[in-house]
Amino acid sequence: MTSELDPLTWHVSRLGELIEVLAQKGRLYPKAKEIPPVPEQLWHADSEDLGRWLDSAASGMGLEVEPIDAVYTDVEEMVRNAAPAILKLPRDIVSTTQMVLGEENDSLYLALVGCGKSKVSILRPDGAVRKIAVEKLRHWLCYNNEAPFSESLDELLTETEVPEERRDRVRKAILREQLSAVKIDSGWMLRQSPGMNLWDQMRTQRLYKPLIILLLSQFGQQTVGILSWWLIGMGVFQGHFEWAWLWAWALVLFTTIPLQLLTSQVQNQISIGTGAIFKQRLLYGVLKLEPEEIRDQGAGQFLSRVMESSAVEMLALSGGFLAVMAVMQLGWAGWVLSQGAGGALHMLLLFIWVLVAFVSGWRFYRSILDWTDAYRNMTNELVEGMVGHRTRLAQQDYNHWHDEEDARLDRYLQLTVHQSGISMQLGFIPRGWMILGMVGIALPLIAAPESIPALAISLGGVMLASQAFTSFITGVQSISSLLVSMEQIRPLLQASSRPRDSQPVVITKDSVDGVEKETKEVILLTRDINFRYRSHGRLVLRDCSLAVRTGDRILLEGPSGGGKSTLASVLAGLRVPESGLLLLHGYDQKTLGREGWQRRVVSAPQFQENHVFTGTFAFNLLMGRRWPPYPVDLQEAEEICHELGLGELLERMPSKFQQMVGESGWQLSHGEQSRLFIARALLQNSDVIILDESFGALDPENLKRAMQCVLNRAKTLIVIAHP
Repeated sequence: MTSELDPLTWHVSRLGELIEVLAQKGRLYPKAKEIPPVPEQLWHADSEDLGRWLDSAASGMGLEVEPIDAVYTDVEEMVRNAAPAILKLPRDIVSTTQMVLGEENDSLYLALVGCGKSKVSILRPDGAVRKIAVEKLRHWLCYNNEAPFSESLDELLTETEVPEERRDRVRKAILREQLSAVKIDSGWMLRQSPGMNLWDQMRTQRLYKPLIILLLSQFGQQTVGILSWWLIGMGVFQGHFEWAWLWAWALVLFTTIPLQLLTSQVQNQISIGTGAIFKQRLLYGVLKLEPEEIRDQGAGQFLSRVMESSAVEMLALSGGFLAVMAVMQLGWAGWVLSQGAGGALHMLLLFIWVLVAFVSGWRFYRSILDWTDAYRNMTNELVEGMVGHRTRLAQQDYNHWHDEEDARLDRYLQLTVHQSGISMQLGFIPRGWMILGMVGIALPLIAAPESIPALAISLGGVMLASQAFTSFITGVQSISSLLVSMEQIRPLLQASSRPRDSQPVVITKDSVDGVEKETKEVILLTRDINFRYRSHGRLVLRDCSLAVRTGDRILLEGPSGGGKSTLASVLAGLRVPESGLLLLHGYDQKTLGREGWQRRVVSAPQFQENHVFTGTFAFNLLMGRRWPPYPVDLQEAEEICHELGLGELLERMPSKFQQMVGESGWQLSHGEQSRLFIARALLQNSDVIILDESFGALDPENLKRAMQCVLNRAKTLIVIAHP
């Protein structure tokens, strides 16, 4: 095994170089950037710290590094679908290999560049690619887990006299049963960032091929359609019937069948590919929104964005296909009309009517924009009223429940009537063209009645243009709805395109723990911080300075509106100060990156800004740690829950940690939610924990238990409370 692995392995120090090579081999179209070698202090770091460095290095190229961990039974399937990826060899194989080479016990890795059903491609450090059986690679990755069972399994198979030809299958079945739930730390998968250039994403998915095929297929269908009309004309204008023309016409019609099937197939392929990219960008954009961008929006506006994001995908594809078809049909119609009796006159009439169609389309877009705006406002008011229904029952006079509703409904009805009228005008475009086209035919017919073939060609061109205008109108309706919907999701798409924070400095857990053991140094420092919410608003924080040392327990008190929560959000990296100095472990936020900062400074916001998600109780506890959790995570979560007084809640819930909670699940009281938020912050094992009015809803007994738990578990603590 050692001799076979030696030429395939990459040393940990070369992982930066390996990312560059994998990005090129995997056709991920990275940005040009040279990645430095892995720092020596990370050679023996755990996978989490090393993974952060790799992700930081890849982000400069517009790529992402995603950890791969699969249960034992899914390793083969993971290997078949992970390329390009960096696979981590188990420690026992590494030790054996490096003892032979006389090296230290450093980590070794494999570069997966291609996948197949039975074999995968491994990139060697010398640039060559070698094919390896999937089963062999799976065995290498699972070596540490399988090795302890090897000797006992051999003895068992010998004692039970299992035939030699069946022993391999029996061994696999036993191992699969024994190790089915064991997680295998396999390495990292390299992929494009969802926010990178859209064209590069399409090239990676190779969507340009079906797009080209679609255009050629549409062109072929139009060509075949015109050819079929030409064959009919040739048969008719000869003055006598010939079966040859009929058979030729039938053959041409049958040719359209495979073209239509091909068009349908590539449309589905494009829909699936672009739909996946679009959804990924939207989800990515949601997670990159700044708090201030959505702070003033209600539940109804969030619902509108969700609804419009679903509509955009369908409208973009359908409207795009119809627009392409309409443009091609209009081009063919213009060429046919130029060959007919009308000639230049028909071409001029077609050009004028195309302008009329575009003007009508613009008016339709403006009308649907106003109508949709009124509809969204009504939706927002309705959702807000439903969410606050209990408050209205208790606090608002029934006589004022429907104030201003009549005015909003009246405006909505007026806009609906206006929009319907413009829709009718838009629908008249194909019929109007038929009238105009026939006028264009009538004039040449009066002037030269003997030119029957030319008149027939003009008639065919008029009908073809009418079909094009029909497709154009449908396309205009789809694209108008698309543009209106895009206004709702534009902030999400813009957020997805924002560059990730660079993170060239990685602070390992070992280095931080070492500093804490040696001395109580300043861990978080602010000096002369100024912050305001709006560029011309008043300063909420003015010349604010604070030094937080490792192990400190700090209480911030002050009146409402004094800036305590704003300071907490600045310290947690949720907001960027206007001026001043803000350092964590001696680094500023730009150096560490927002993600790196927020892993080390965790904030539990005020109750109204925190949320219990509809999901399991375990997910709500561990969502800031890692998901899916390891057994040790659940064990620590259970310990913290008991320390916070949530043990009784766990006992009451039928499914314990797997109980669904949230708006549509098990309802938690105000105090239970507060303790859940505290537990969520503690479970992230950060350097600094900020609790913003987290104890206000607790009774004296639970307050004492919660405070004791927090004081025992928080490394460094900042508590915000009213005096």
